[in-house]
Amino acid sequence: MPGGRPRSFDADTALDRALEVFWRRGYEGTSLADLTAAMGINKPSLYAAFGNKEELFGKVLARYLDGPGAYAADALDAPTGREVVERLIHGAVDLTAGDSTPHGCLCVKAVQACGPDAHAVHRDAVAVRKAGEAALRRRLEQATDLPSRQGPAGLAALVHTISDGIAVQAAAGRSRDELRHVADSALRALWGEGA
Repeated sequence: MPGGRPRSFDADTALDRALEVFWRRGYEGTSLADLTAAMGINKPSLYAAFGNKEELFGKVLARYLDGPGAYAADALDAPTGREVVERLIHGAVDLTAGDSTPHGCLCVKAVQACGPDAHAVHRDAVAVRKAGEAALRRRLEQATDLPSRQGPAGLAALVHTISDGIAVQAAAGRSRDELRHVADSALRALWGEGA
Protein backbone atom coordinates (compact mmCIF):
# COMPACT_ATOMS: atom_id res chain seq x y z
CA MET A 1 0.00 0.00 0.00
CA PRO A 2 1.56 3.34 -1.02
CA GLY A 3 2.20 5.80 1.78
CA GLY A 4 0.91 9.34 2.10
CA ARG A 5 -2.37 10.97 1.30
CA PRO A 6 -3.56 11.39 -2.25
CA ARG A 7 -3.14 14.85 -3.76
CA SER A 8 -5.98 17.21 -3.04
CA PHE A 9 -5.11 19.49 -5.96
CA ASP A 10 -4.83 19.23 -9.72
CA ALA A 11 -1.13 19.20 -10.62
CA ASP A 12 -1.69 20.59 -14.14
CA THR A 13 -3.68 23.55 -12.82
CA ALA A 14 -1.06 24.19 -10.15
CA LEU A 15 1.70 24.08 -12.78
CA ASP A 16 -0.21 26.55 -14.98
CA ARG A 17 -0.51 28.91 -12.03
CA ALA A 18 3.19 28.59 -11.26
CA LEU A 19 3.96 29.35 -14.91
CA GLU A 20 1.98 32.58 -14.71
CA VAL A 21 3.73 33.68 -11.51
CA PHE A 22 7.22 32.97 -12.88
CA TRP A 23 6.29 34.65 -16.17
CA ARG A 24 5.07 37.80 -14.42
CA ARG A 25 7.77 38.06 -11.76
CA GLY A 26 10.74 36.17 -13.18
CA TYR A 27 12.57 33.40 -11.34
CA GLU A 28 14.36 35.57 -8.80
CA GLY A 29 11.33 37.78 -8.19
CA THR A 30 9.14 34.82 -7.30
CA SER A 31 9.08 33.58 -3.72
CA LEU A 32 7.86 30.23 -2.45
CA ALA A 33 5.04 32.14 -0.73
CA ASP A 34 4.03 33.61 -4.12
CA LEU A 35 4.03 30.15 -5.64
CA THR A 36 2.11 28.37 -2.90
CA ALA A 37 -0.51 31.15 -2.79
CA ALA A 38 -1.03 31.08 -6.56
CA MET A 39 -0.99 27.30 -6.75
CA GLY A 40 -3.33 26.89 -3.79
CA ILE A 41 -1.03 24.43 -2.04
CA ASN A 42 1.31 24.42 0.95
CA LYS A 43 5.10 24.08 0.81
CA PRO A 44 5.20 20.35 1.64
CA SER A 45 2.76 19.67 -1.20
CA LEU A 46 4.81 21.81 -3.58
CA TYR A 47 8.00 19.93 -2.70
CA ALA A 48 6.29 16.52 -2.87
CA ALA A 49 4.71 17.18 -6.27
CA PHE A 50 7.27 19.38 -8.02
CA GLY A 51 10.53 19.39 -6.05
CA ASN A 52 12.24 22.60 -5.00
CA LYS A 53 11.78 26.00 -6.66
CA GLU A 54 14.48 25.29 -9.25
CA GLU A 55 12.95 21.94 -10.19
CA LEU A 56 9.50 23.53 -10.39
CA PHE A 57 10.89 26.19 -12.72
CA GLY A 58 12.30 23.45 -14.98
CA LYS A 59 8.84 21.91 -15.22
CA VAL A 60 7.32 25.34 -15.86
CA LEU A 61 9.87 26.07 -18.59
CA ALA A 62 8.99 22.82 -20.36
CA ARG A 63 5.29 23.64 -20.07
CA TYR A 64 5.91 27.14 -21.45
CA LEU A 65 7.74 25.73 -24.49
CA ASP A 66 5.00 23.16 -25.15
CA GLY A 67 2.21 25.67 -24.50
CA PRO A 68 2.44 29.41 -25.06
CA GLY A 69 5.92 29.21 -26.59
CA ALA A 70 5.02 26.43 -29.04
CA TYR A 71 4.47 29.03 -31.78
CA ALA A 72 8.27 29.06 -32.28
CA ALA A 73 8.51 25.36 -33.14
CA ASP A 74 5.32 25.59 -35.23
CA ALA A 75 6.76 28.51 -37.23
CA LEU A 76 9.52 26.27 -38.55
CA ASP A 77 6.90 24.41 -40.61
CA ALA A 78 6.14 27.48 -42.75
CA PRO A 79 6.85 26.89 -46.44
CA THR A 80 9.39 29.70 -47.01
CA GLY A 81 12.21 31.24 -45.03
CA ARG A 82 10.47 34.61 -45.00
CA GLU A 83 7.27 33.07 -43.66
CA VAL A 84 9.24 31.23 -40.96
CA VAL A 85 10.84 34.51 -39.86
CA GLU A 86 7.55 36.40 -40.10
CA ARG A 87 5.74 33.82 -37.95
CA LEU A 88 8.54 33.90 -35.38
CA ILE A 89 8.68 37.68 -35.10
CA HIS A 90 4.91 38.18 -35.13
CA GLY A 91 4.55 35.27 -32.71
CA ALA A 92 6.99 36.98 -30.34
CA VAL A 93 4.81 40.10 -30.42
CA ASP A 94 1.62 38.15 -29.82
CA LEU A 95 3.11 36.10 -26.99
CA THR A 96 4.93 38.85 -25.15
CA ALA A 97 2.49 41.74 -25.62
CA GLY A 98 -0.81 39.90 -25.88
CA ASP A 99 -3.87 40.72 -23.82
CA SER A 100 -4.13 37.27 -22.26
CA THR A 101 -0.51 36.71 -21.24
CA PRO A 102 1.99 38.40 -18.93
CA HIS A 103 4.16 40.85 -20.83
CA GLY A 104 7.66 39.74 -21.69
CA CYS A 105 9.12 36.29 -22.23
CA LEU A 106 9.72 33.73 -19.49
CA CYS A 107 13.00 32.57 -21.08
CA VAL A 108 14.36 36.06 -21.70
CA LYS A 109 13.53 37.11 -18.13
CA ALA A 110 15.31 34.03 -16.78
CA VAL A 111 18.41 34.75 -18.88
CA GLN A 112 18.53 38.40 -17.88
CA ALA A 113 17.64 38.35 -14.22
CA CYS A 114 19.21 35.36 -12.53
CA GLY A 115 21.89 35.83 -9.93
CA PRO A 116 24.68 33.40 -9.07
CA ASP A 117 22.43 31.34 -6.81
CA ALA A 118 20.22 30.55 -9.80
CA HIS A 119 22.99 29.35 -12.11
CA ALA A 120 21.10 26.21 -13.18
CA VAL A 121 17.98 28.19 -14.08
CA HIS A 122 20.07 30.63 -16.11
CA ARG A 123 21.92 27.76 -17.79
CA ASP A 124 18.66 26.01 -18.70
CA ALA A 125 17.11 29.19 -20.12
CA VAL A 126 20.24 29.90 -22.17
CA ALA A 127 20.18 26.31 -23.46
CA VAL A 128 16.56 26.74 -24.55
CA ARG A 129 17.43 29.95 -26.39
CA LYS A 130 20.45 28.33 -28.10
CA ALA A 131 18.43 25.27 -29.12
CA GLY A 132 15.76 27.51 -30.63
CA GLU A 133 18.32 29.48 -32.59
CA ALA A 134 20.00 26.27 -33.81
CA ALA A 135 16.65 24.86 -34.95
CA LEU A 136 15.94 28.09 -36.81
CA ARG A 137 19.39 28.01 -38.45
CA ARG A 138 18.83 24.42 -39.61
CA ARG A 139 15.44 25.38 -41.07
CA LEU A 140 16.86 28.45 -42.80
CA GLU A 141 19.60 26.30 -44.34
CA GLN A 142 16.80 24.63 -46.31
CA ALA A 143 15.22 27.91 -47.48
CA THR A 144 15.76 29.23 -50.98
CA ASP A 145 14.46 32.74 -50.38
CA LEU A 146 16.89 34.20 -47.83
CA PRO A 147 18.11 37.76 -48.25
CA SER A 148 21.31 37.67 -50.32
CA ARG A 149 23.32 39.46 -47.62
CA GLN A 150 22.30 37.04 -44.86
CA GLY A 151 23.38 33.47 -44.34
CA PRO A 152 21.28 31.06 -42.26
CA ALA A 153 23.38 31.40 -39.08
CA GLY A 154 23.51 35.19 -39.20
CA LEU A 155 19.80 35.48 -39.96
CA ALA A 156 18.89 33.06 -37.16
CA ALA A 157 20.97 35.09 -34.68
CA LEU A 158 19.40 38.33 -35.91
CA VAL A 159 15.85 36.98 -35.68
CA HIS A 160 16.45 35.78 -32.13
CA THR A 161 17.94 39.14 -31.20
CA ILE A 162 14.90 40.94 -32.64
CA SER A 163 12.54 38.57 -30.80
CA ASP A 164 14.41 39.08 -27.52
CA GLY A 165 14.25 42.84 -28.02
CA ILE A 166 10.51 42.61 -28.62
CA ALA A 167 10.15 40.67 -25.35
CA VAL A 168 12.15 43.25 -23.42
CA GLN A 169 10.14 46.11 -24.91
CA ALA A 170 6.86 44.31 -24.14
CA ALA A 171 7.93 43.85 -20.52
CA ALA A 172 8.75 47.57 -20.43
CA GLY A 173 5.22 48.47 -21.49
CA ARG A 174 5.28 48.84 -25.27
CA SER A 175 1.89 48.05 -26.78
CA ARG A 176 1.16 45.17 -29.09
CA ASP A 177 0.42 47.63 -31.91
CA GLU A 178 3.74 49.43 -31.43
CA LEU A 179 5.62 46.14 -31.41
CA ARG A 180 3.74 44.87 -34.46
CA HIS A 181 4.90 47.99 -36.31
CA VAL A 182 8.49 47.31 -35.18
CA ALA A 183 8.18 43.68 -36.29
CA ASP A 184 6.88 44.67 -39.72
CA SER A 185 9.67 47.24 -40.11
CA ALA A 186 12.25 44.59 -39.17
CA LEU A 187 10.85 42.16 -41.72
CA ARG A 188 10.93 44.76 -44.49
CA ALA A 189 14.50 45.69 -43.56
CA LEU A 190 15.65 42.08 -43.45
CA TRP A 191 14.26 41.33 -46.90
CA GLY A 192 15.29 44.70 -48.38
CA GLU A 193 11.73 45.73 -49.03
CA GLY A 194 10.54 49.33 -49.22
CA ALA A 195 8.40 50.95 -46.53
